[in-house]
Amino acid sequence: MITSVLFDMGGTLEDIFVDAQSEWDAIERLQDMLCSYGLNPKVDKTELKQRVDQGWVRYGAYRDARDQELKPIEIWCDYVLTDFAFPREALAPHCEEIAHMWEVTHYHRRLRPRVAEMLEGLKGLGLKLGVVSNTAALYQVFDSLEEYGIRDYFQDVTLSSVTGFRKPCTDIFTVALRQLQSRPEECVYVGDTISRDIIGSNRGGFHPPIQICSQLTREKDQGVRHEFEPDYMVADIYDVYPVVRELVK
Repeated sequence: MITSVLFDMGGTLEDIFVDAQSEWDAIERLQDMLCSYGLNPKVDKTELKQRVDQGWVRYGAYRDARDQELKPIEIWCDYVLTDFAFPREALAPHCEEIAHMWEVTHYHRRLRPRVAEMLEGLKGLGLKLGVVSNTAALYQVFDSLEEYGIRDYFQDVTLSSVTGFRKPCTDIFTVALRQLQSRPEECVYVGDTISRDIIGSNRGGFHPPIQICSQLTREKDQGVRHEFEPDYMVADIYDVYPVVRELVK
């Protein structure tokens, strides 16, 4: 019996991608924000970008080896901006604001068409709905769901930045299940990546998952051994509703 459907955020409920313009927009915003805090990096934007990129590589090496997420203070003070030796007490109070900006500027984001219609259909089936998302900001996902007008559909939103666990770690899925008061075999998971969503939910004992590809799917799954495959593939997010409706019968 299916009682719950959990969704990935970026790449699944949202279309998401990075391009040269969004990368530079994020660097420009970062430079302006740092200067407004009295933390002038004293380098031009090209150098700032190179150092920030190197910082993200450092953090990615730590994060991906452990399937763990640090808090924004640790990410920005200890990894991304560590080359600048900013006083921790001066930078730390602003790290969540920086993290939020980065998530919505470095990435182009928009809600996929027909998401609300799909969620309304699942709600009509009496299902519990939730979000399980890897994110380096504490509040951005909540704010984006509000801005999209779909926050009220979800009984739970579980984030890597809050739990400390990143997909495919099964612990983040377990936290979401406990909060929804659901069992894994009763849950369908919908995501855009094999490496995080399909592998993680399968290891967690979920019902066979649904995959929808995004513009970042190939990049995220590059070189990943396909330990598990999705049982269902959809091209339009709305098609999650008829698939789950059949599973509920």
